[in-house]
Amino acid sequence: MLNKYARGFFGRLFSPVAKLLLRWGISPDAVTVVGTLGVCLGALIFYPLGELFWGTVVITVFVFSDMVDGLMARMQDRSSRWGSFLDSTLDRLSDASVFAGVSIWFFTGGANTAIAVAALVCLVLGMLVSYARAKAESLGCTADVGIAERSERLVAVLVFTGFTGLGLPPVVLLTVLVLLAAASLLTVAQRIGTVYRQVHAAG
Repeated sequence: MLNKYARGFFGRLFSPVAKLLLRWGISPDAVTVVGTLGVCLGALIFYPLGELFWGTVVITVFVFSDMVDGLMARMQDRSSRWGSFLDSTLDRLSDASVFAGVSIWFFTGGANTAIAVAALVCLVLGMLVSYARAKAESLGCTADVGIAERSERLVAVLVFTGFTGLGLPPVVLLTVLVLLAAASLLTVAQRIGTVYRQVHAAG
């Protein structure tokens, strides 16, 4: 849902950046890789140090590369299966790093085991949400349903982790993570149900 309303706005916002990078001879794949590295380093260095706000700022800057590389590929008319595969695979790595970074901090200096465990549960269920769709598509089915798409999960964890770094009570972040875990679990169930109906309808 977030993609539906935000893609047009951010597409217009980042089109000049995409054009500039192409003029410099930078490939969409390079932007994808650099963006992923930036997210991973931001999450796994700043968050474990307790720098939740600045970690979120760094991560957010690099998250936008996911929009820029797609714009660059479309401008070049070179959208490919390889680019799609690389982007999707590295997205999983980025997401895992964010939740892992949150978990590491709250298992250590943050001293809040409940938040740490909730972040790990979100990490696992987020991977399962993505896997369910990918496996469905490999079987010729569609499973693009659910209330917890990647963008919604990522925005929620980044916003509330950043605000926690500015003094928001940790219980708010815990509540958000629990809700994200529940939404992810529901999304997995929705996708399983969708594929079940498609498979059995086909006989």
